[in-house]
Amino acid sequence: MTIFCIGKNYSEHIREMGGKPDSSPVFFIKPETSLLLNNSPFPYPSFSNQIHYEIELVLRISSKAAIVKPEDAFRYFDGIGLGIDFTARDQQQKAKVEGNPWTLAKGFDHSAPISDFLPLSPEIDFQNINFHLNINNSCRQKGNSSTMIFSFEKIISYISEYITLRPGDIIFTGTPQGVGPVFKGDRLEGFIGEKKLLDFLIS
Repeated sequence: MTIFCIGKNYSEHIREMGGKPDSSPVFFIKPETSLLLNNSPFPYPSFSNQIHYEIELVLRISSKAAIVKPEDAFRYFDGIGLGIDFTARDQQQKAKVEGNPWTLAKGFDHSAPISDFLPLSPEIDFQNINFHLNINNSCRQKGNSSTMIFSFEKIISYISEYITLRPGDIIFTGTPQGVGPVFKGDRLEGFIGEKKLLDFLIS
């Protein structure tokens, strides 16, 4: 199982990070050991003191997908959920300065908590999915799929041009503005609409 993560997919987040939009999706991969399931507590790692949250809509791939046309992309995933792309911001900044990959900053153990997946239904408007993150009962991030630079179908099509997607693979689709640090004892709750899908502690 492969975890694909899309970067720079919300304009306001790009601006808050001081970046510039790209003409094509930017993606990286986390190892399977980064998964954190069942709302288990997130163990704050010892190698960083700047762990930041990034809430994202997550797609679950259901069929083998290679060189998929955008108009066919919805045939290849069967669920949508939430995930947190935890980032060691200090490690990321060090990698940027040194011109190195971001693997240590993005792919460490437990850096990808994910929720259960909601099955797809005709009632879901993929161009209008509201989601948000509360930390200690305070809303920290809000997003809507309508403001994504690259749509779900474009993301799936683009990745499949280069890497064959397989059943069970998941795709983090990018984070909106409002990222920031977490601390031990924090409680994170993630919602799609009014449905709570994530609820876990930082330990």
